[in-house]
Amino acid sequence: MSRYTGPRVRVMRALGAELPGLTRKKNERRPYPPGQHGQARKKVSEYKLRLIEKQKLRMNYGVTERQLRNLMREATRAKGSPGVKLLELLERRLDNVVFRAGFARTIPAARQLIRHGFIRIAGRRVDIPSFRVVRGHAIQLIKVAKKNVHVQAALADTSIERPAWLSVDGEQGTIVVAALPERDAVLVSVDIQKVVEHYAASL
Repeated sequence: MSRYTGPRVRVMRALGAELPGLTRKKNERRPYPPGQHGQARKKVSEYKLRLIEKQKLRMNYGVTERQLRNLMREATRAKGSPGVKLLELLERRLDNVVFRAGFARTIPAARQLIRHGFIRIAGRRVDIPSFRVVRGHAIQLIKVAKKNVHVQAALADTSIERPAWLSVDGEQGTIVVAALPERDAVLVSVDIQKVVEHYAASL
């Protein structure tokens, strides 16, 4: 399945959740599912509840179904809780790190910065949004990127707090991965156990 490029608020309305990684817009004006019968829908199956929680992660982090399934498979093989590990792996994606550091207003915007070669890790160009950071990685914006109007607007926007596991210097355009992300560092509200249950039968 390809990456979603359609209306973003419509997705939030369908899932009933704010997705800060997808868009900074809010769905307060119409906080109910889209469509003719959006306000009349009441009965929801257990399968749909699990699907909704999975879709929250997929849409917020901008990953494909195959990518999310592979990450879930990796999380299942790792030590500890598969759900918590899955969230850690998603948070450690480079596009998410650039977003959480405040260098881009959304994950799609961060992905564009990376694709255009504006990001260096340990002095080397990295243009793969799914690149996984580790503790100690030093990430830097190139000089021309610091003057980009979208980057400057993102740095001026303080509506999303920078996580404690990243050490960020906005003026220098640098990020140091000081630790690995914890469960409470995740911005999107998700019942991660339902995501694990969704994939349990197919992995």
